[in-house]
Amino acid sequence: MHRKSIFGLLLAVATLIVIGCVMLFSTSAFLHEHGKSPLYFINHQFVWLGIGVLLCAVAAKIDYLHWRRVAWGLYGVSAVLLMLCFAPHIGKRLNGSNRWLDLHVASFQPSELAKLAVVLVIARWFTQKECEPKEFVRGFIVPLLIAGGLMALIVIEVDMGSTALIGAAAIGVMYIAGTRVSYIVPMFASGLGLMMFIAYRIPERMHRMMAFRNLEEFRDGAGLQQIQGLIAFGSGGVSGVGLGMGRQKMAYLPYAHTDFIFPMVGEELGLRFTLLVVFCYVVIVVCGAMISLRARDRFGMLLGFGVVMLIALQAIVNIGVTTAMLPNKGMPLPFISYGGSNLAFCLLCVGILINIYRRGLTEKECNRGSVKLEVKTRRRQVRI
Repeated sequence: MHRKSIFGLLLAVATLIVIGCVMLFSTSAFLHEHGKSPLYFINHQFVWLGIGVLLCAVAAKIDYLHWRRVAWGLYGVSAVLLMLCFAPHIGKRLNGSNRWLDLHVASFQPSELAKLAVVLVIARWFTQKECEPKEFVRGFIVPLLIAGGLMALIVIEVDMGSTALIGAAAIGVMYIAGTRVSYIVPMFASGLGLMMFIAYRIPERMHRMMAFRNLEEFRDGAGLQQIQGLIAFGSGGVSGVGLGMGRQKMAYLPYAHTDFIFPMVGEELGLRFTLLVVFCYVVIVVCGAMISLRARDRFGMLLGFGVVMLIALQAIVNIGVTTAMLPNKGMPLPFISYGGSNLAFCLLCVGILINIYRRGLTEKECNRGSVKLEVKTRRRQVRI
């Protein structure tokens, strides 16, 4: 089954990319009314797709242990890039957030690199000899400080989603590494409470939280996107209204090509394809977990689980938001939404998983390990 996991992973990713390109072309059909070419978004997405495929190929070729050596370097670069988001003529402010760097040719979100940097440094920390996962300071406080350093820079950008995503992924890696659950649960609860407190202190985020509690009351304001998204799902039904025939993309549903592209899949292609999208993410999680479990060392296992969680959590949040199960938060749907830096980052994560698979334990080595473990267990029983 492990040998087939890589094929399942690649097939699921390819399926999501194809669906994303098709839906992006469909949702861009009315751009000419706003003075832009209908091929504007799809052309940019293809450029970033090419960059992402190149990053995936390079990551698949480079030994994943190399990431361990450059982990702290990437962490430092991420911190510098995040601070540059506030620099005049370099940082780009959009929708009340300073999340982007203006590269003149294209925009880039440094938080995408920060996600990987946090996972890399925490995975490296838990593979050091002096680290004991069960200890309060070394197994809990230090990893929290590692994640919190970049999370603090991201939260002042007013990017609550990426902050929560990095925190959740860090907690996941800590749990897999062996940090005590008695430490994690209170910290998770207090972190969630802190995020809600910050959100209520920011007027725009507060309106989104209030709209989540009562969409009908805010249907013309903060709840507009989610209401229109639900209408799109309802209009599509099981079979959909037909590719290119959706109405919500005609300026009824804001950001139908980015954060709310999932309802467009439901409207035009129907329930069958929305379930296919969800199934593809489940396949990515299952295959990624199998690859991580067969990693040759502890760092590979933690890194594999970390990148899988980064992809899976983004998908969960986006699907939860677009189906009104979570408060509205601008987060792209991996491999499908328009957004170059996120697409390139997700493909880089896939490349890392490919390399972990290539250098993972073979069936014979796993069998030898099982036999050795069984022999040791029997010897201990005989001694007792």
